[in-house]
Parts: sequence; structure tokens; C-alpha cells
Amino acid sequence: MGETEYLLITIVFNLFFLLFMVAIFLYIWKYRRKKKENELQLTYEKDQHQKELLATQLEMQKKTMQEIGREIHDNVGQKLTLASLYFQQLIYENKVASDNKNVASINSIINDSLSDLRQLSQSLSDDSIENKTLPELLEIESQKINSIKKCELMVDNLNLYNKQSYAVKSVLVRVTQEFIQNAIKHSDCNLIQINLSKQNELLTLTLVDDGKGFDLQTKKADGIGLQNMKKRAEIIGGQFFLNSTNNGTSVSIKVPFQE
Repeated sequence: MGETEYLLITIVFNLFFLLFMVAIFLYIWKYRRKKKENELQLTYEKDQHQKELLATQLEMQKKTMQEIGREIHDNVGQKLTLASLYFQQLIYENKVASDNKNVASINSIINDSLSDLRQLSQSLSDDSIENKTLPELLEIESQKINSIKKCELMVDNLNLYNKQSYAVKSVLVRVTQEFIQNAIKHSDCNLIQINLSKQNELLTLTLVDDGKGFDLQTKKADGIGLQNMKKRAEIIGGQFFLNSTNNGTSVSIKVPFQE
């Protein structure tokens, strides 16, 4: 075999080897791209499934609450009303002394319980989350807390963000309620602040208290309340941020802004 033929064979071999390597590279590249596309598709399907699951959970929760509210009104409420009427009848017929302190206390307890049940029934059975805007719902929470005078609750910048979905409104209101309950119960705070803001197409709900805070490295940071808030935020595609020092605790939730 001559030198020219040997050189030609070497060139052809190298060319085939190069083409083989290119084919392998293209195969690996296509495989990785296909794998990435499948992962993205699975992530998208998972997100869609979570959203559908949330919508179903919220609808079931709403119907359950409405059913409980109706049951309280139609069953327990009516029995208390009947008890109140019987009691008034006994007083009217002078079968019990109307000026007796125990009698007065019993009558007061029945009437107070009836009033509380009516309020509970109304709060469970109405469509406030669906019919009211997010600012209105947060303002209602503020009024509730300020009325019991456990601590002061201030709201800020609530007049700009009115067009949120039922799921977003429900989650943000529940998170706010959870934060307020934790702050009042554990932080010994004097002030709770609620703020809404918009930046980079994200709506941010910020909750801050001026209580004693807690150590983020301890088990307290893994409490059920905080886990519930984080889980709720993630279900609606939100980002959850928590910070706590001896000067207070803050929670922020960022969700896509809805025009």
C-alpha cells in the first residue's frame, strides 16, 4: 500500500470518526433537551394539578363552611332561641324570680351565646371572600382585632389591588389570620402592620409585628402555623419569606399580580 493510499484511508477513517462523534454529541444533546422538556412538562403538569387541587379544596371548604353555618343557624341557633323563649316565659309567669342574680346570669349567657352563634353562622355561610376585594377583607380583619383591643392593627396601601382571584384572596386572608393569631398569642406585641405593594408584576403582602420574636433555628420556626402559611403560599405559586428578631417578626408573600 502506497503512502497516498494510507493517507487517504487515514483521512476517511478520521472523517468517519468525526462524524460518529458528532452523531453521538447530537444524540446526547437531543436526549438532554428532550429530558429537560419532559421535566418542564412534568413541572407544569404538577403546578396545574396543584392549582386544580387548590381550587377543589377551596370549593369544598367553602361548601363545608356554608353547610356548617346553616346547621348552626337552623339547629343550634333555633334551640337556643327556644330556650331563651322558655326562660322568658318562666320569668313572665313568675315561676322564677326575675331579680335573682343567678337567673339574670343564665339569661345573659343564653342571649350572649345566641348572639355569638348568629355571628359565627353568618361568617361561615356568607360569600365574603368571593364578593369582597382583598383590601376590604384585610380591613375587616383589622377592625376585628382593633375592636377587641388586644393590640393595635394598622393597614397600609390597601386601595390599589382589587382584582385577585378567589384562591389568592382566600389564601392571603387565611395567612393574615394565622399571623395575627400567632402574634397575639406568642409575641406579646403591641402593633401589627399589614401592607400591600406591587413590584415587578408581583403583589406582596407583608405582615409585621413588634413582638419578642423567636429563634429561626429552633423548633418554634417549624411550628404548624408557619408551615401552614408557607404551604398555602406555595400552593398558589407564591414565594414565602420569614424573618424574626428580638424586635419582631415579619412574613412576606409574593404572588403574580392580577390586573
